Amino acid sequence: MKKKLTFILLVTITAASYSQRADTLFSLQAVRSAPFPSELTTAPTGSRIAWVFNENGRRNIWVAEAPQWQAKKITAYDTDDGQEITSLTFTRDGSRLVYVRGGDHGSNWDDHVTVNTQSLITAPKVQILSVPFQGGETKVLGDGEEPVISSSGIVAFHKGGQIWTVPADGSTTASQLFTARGSNTDPVWSPDGTRLAFQSNRQDHAFIGVYSKSSDRILWVDPSFKRDASPRWSPDGKQITFIRTPGTGGAPDSVLRRKHNPWSIAVADAFSGTAKIIWKAPTTLRGSVPATHGGTNLHWGAGKIVFLAYLDGWPHLYAMSPDGGQPVLLSPGNFMAEYIKMSPDGKQFLFAGNAGSDPQDIDRRHIVSVSIDQPGIKSLTPGTGLEWTPAMTGDGKFIAYISATAQRHPVPAVITADGKKITLIGEQLTPASFPKNLATPKQVKFQSPDGLTVHAQLFEYPGGSSKKPAIIYIHGGPPRQMLLGWHYSDYYSNAYAMNQYLASRGFIVLSVNYRLGIGYGYEFHNPENAGTSGASEYIDIKAAGTWLAKQPGVDPKRIGVYGGSYGGYLTAMALAKDSDLFAAGVDIHGVHDRTTERTRSLISPDRYERAPDADLALKVAWESSPIAYMSGWKSPVLVIHGDDDRNVRFSQSTDLVKRLEKHQVPFESLVIVDDTHHFMLHSKQMKVNKATAEFFERKLKP
Repeated sequence: MKKKLTFILLVTITAASYSQRADTLFSLQAVRSAPFPSELTTAPTGSRIAWVFNENGRRNIWVAEAPQWQAKKITAYDTDDGQEITSLTFTRDGSRLVYVRGGDHGSNWDDHVTVNTQSLITAPKVQILSVPFQGGETKVLGDGEEPVISSSGIVAFHKGGQIWTVPADGSTTASQLFTARGSNTDPVWSPDGTRLAFQSNRQDHAFIGVYSKSSDRILWVDPSFKRDASPRWSPDGKQITFIRTPGTGGAPDSVLRRKHNPWSIAVADAFSGTAKIIWKAPTTLRGSVPATHGGTNLHWGAGKIVFLAYLDGWPHLYAMSPDGGQPVLLSPGNFMAEYIKMSPDGKQFLFAGNAGSDPQDIDRRHIVSVSIDQPGIKSLTPGTGLEWTPAMTGDGKFIAYISATAQRHPVPAVITADGKKITLIGEQLTPASFPKNLATPKQVKFQSPDGLTVHAQLFEYPGGSSKKPAIIYIHGGPPRQMLLGWHYSDYYSNAYAMNQYLASRGFIVLSVNYRLGIGYGYEFHNPENAGTSGASEYIDIKAAGTWLAKQPGVDPKRIGVYGGSYGGYLTAMALAKDSDLFAAGVDIHGVHDRTTERTRSLISPDRYERAPDADLALKVAWESSPIAYMSGWKSPVLVIHGDDDRNVRFSQSTDLVKRLEKHQVPFESLVIVDDTHHFMLHSKQMKVNKATAEFFERKLKP
């Protein structure tokens, strides 16, 4: 009888605590139900746009055009099959769209290899296809990736290290354009469509090649013992600009010492191949090749060459004459520029930046424009929302982008070029079940022990216990930034939904932007003693846990931690080094032994030489690994990994599990068979989400 009364009492307490926030409860399926837009692109002529909507794993191409901007689906992939759609591109006349279906184009290796998430007996292919803008028959153009379309409607793409071509309408079959040594990629058509520039990667060096219909041989542009990349044509087709970096090799240098990563910009005659260096990056750490989205973002605009660099401590756009000279900073200010797009006339650049008059804009994204001739930016979408991936329509009348807020999931949008009218597209596709009461994350700032200011977002719903369990979320990358609203990456959009769901279930959730991430300047992005050189970024995670433990509404004995990829690595570090602070964790495809990275970079099988600090570097890499602290790991952990992961090797988790068993650490595991780092199959992503939430419910709820 006593046991029955105790049970009734517990049920009553639980029901009472949940009833205080009954209006904020929603299901995990509901918060993940909205379609996610990506691959937004505009036609070279007129006012047409296209994008990909991922509706619970059903990925399809959608289009719209002025003046109605009515969303229309033009493909019919109606199953959750794990096949992504990428490289969405209009033909020059805007009549057709070309795209790639299949592969994993967010991977570190094997992006062109088929993804067979359903374990089919006959695996899907990675194919290039085209479809009319108005809808109709979809044509398979061939197996391959990275399609680019000439002014005459010929698609160039690479397959098996060679360049192939095919008409965009599929009127003839694809054929190999030429044969060249190396892996030939990054094709770029000349403005008149008669020549094609490309990169030929020869492992320790790389050339820029030019194919011409009028010649029986490849023109190699200023061949050297360097690595040349990113060919870009001048508007008149007479010159090519490209990026030059050092070739591999040379005497080994210190591994632990931070070094300048040199690069320069060259301009070549497109007919003779002779080239000259017009600019060399300063030999400072800030002058290194930028490691943000798009790298150097090289463009040849209207009379000027434009590129991105960290020269003033922030990733900004610079313009310079093709003849050389001093680059002019176009976008001054304490913010970053990413997803950079040139206007059709080459006179204006658009980008997504964490810029604005509101101090909290540093944790958002807005659409920003800048003239190629006049330094200074203009924010086109100020406010508390988030906007990204801008592109101007071919007629110059509209700017398309993707828009979101803390509550509204991402949807395509267009704004008139004068900024007077904004139209959201596809809102009617929002499922009725999608939550209408999502929390607005609060900007949080705290100090790490070494004085660094760290930004984070706090998720909390009203009601519940006066002392709630808490969870720290750690993003991957590490060059990423979590924001004060829905994220522009599908991977982190999923994480945002998870953080909202966990908070709605009575957890306080803190999403941490630790050092090594982007959005806060060069030194934050490239800190000392980070990664395999000392894991200094972990002190930000521990500082976040310490800050949470001191909050009056948090139960300091019930703080969990989770994250994927680099976030999985830091989750494992937290559990191994500070189990007294972190009571439980979910480690999703994390890295656990960092000496494997150091060994590959320090010791070459065909060379006797080793870096002068090789032994110390291996020792530091070991001390930067979670498995070095197994004796202190006491807290329970859920280990999750897909065994077709192409970003973090599955063996990292296989090794960890054996060590957890040896040290008798309580753990659970979930293997996602035949899926990648990005969980391409929606049902498998939901399986991961549910397992994560259920684990924290069991381990952190009283």
